[in-house]
Amino acid sequence: MHYQDHLRVGAAQINATLGDVDANLERHRERIAEAHQRGLELLVFPELSLSGYGLGNRVIDVACPAHDPRLADLAQEAGEMQVVVGFVEEASPGEYYNALAILQHGELQAVHRKLNLPTYGGLEEGKLFTHGNKLTHLAVCPGWSATSLICADLWNPGLVHAALLDRPTVLCAPINSASGIVSDDFSNERNWPLNLQFYAMTYGTPVIMANRFGPEGDSHFWGGSRILGPQGDTLAVADDREMLIDATLSRTAIARARFELPTHRNADTPLVRELMNGHR
Repeated sequence: MHYQDHLRVGAAQINATLGDVDANLERHRERIAEAHQRGLELLVFPELSLSGYGLGNRVIDVACPAHDPRLADLAQEAGEMQVVVGFVEEASPGEYYNALAILQHGELQAVHRKLNLPTYGGLEEGKLFTHGNKLTHLAVCPGWSATSLICADLWNPGLVHAALLDRPTVLCAPINSASGIVSDDFSNERNWPLNLQFYAMTYGTPVIMANRFGPEGDSHFWGGSRILGPQGDTLAVADDREMLIDATLSRTAIARARFELPTHRNADTPLVRELMNGHR
């Protein structure tokens, strides 16, 4: 099989209208159309991009099953491009997940459910959602694959390590990060880039981070969406507005980064597992 060396990727930095799925679907269609014009092959939207974040009891009003026809229609818009969309998934009555719909080839390919539900600072996801328990690793095209982790998942180093042991060529990071939501002293604007650069460099894995930009109630989502290369280098950063950013990734550059810093090769999973068993 011939592996293509380059992949065109993008992050859609949008805002979402809280609770208005139909309005948010239109925003997605516009960005997907723009991504097609730019020749993108992988496009990432922010966490909960179809619903907004501060839902509270409105979770029940915006939730939809994975087979919802609106997602099927959006998959048709995506076509051959892999598109990662945030939504509230209803798995059964009263059982809701902060989830991603991964669309490609005109169909829903997979649903990824958030693993780490934060309940600190101004975050209350553990009161609203059930946590997921599986990683999601999908092919994008020959020689390329992607794993997605949602926002707080990336602040649990064990989850990131587990996800990247599968050696995806790209890590997708849809987030909903508001200024001051953790505490007055914790700067999301400063610490998110540091977090992502560390993982990209350590694992030789490009990262596509899509955050929102704009207000929702009393919160301000600061944007900062970015695409990082396999040495932690910044390939694209969004301005302080709604916009689509893109970059071209190189499989050769990923191979070189992983050969020079062999984090995967030296992971020694049996030893780590043995050490972790002592901390149960």
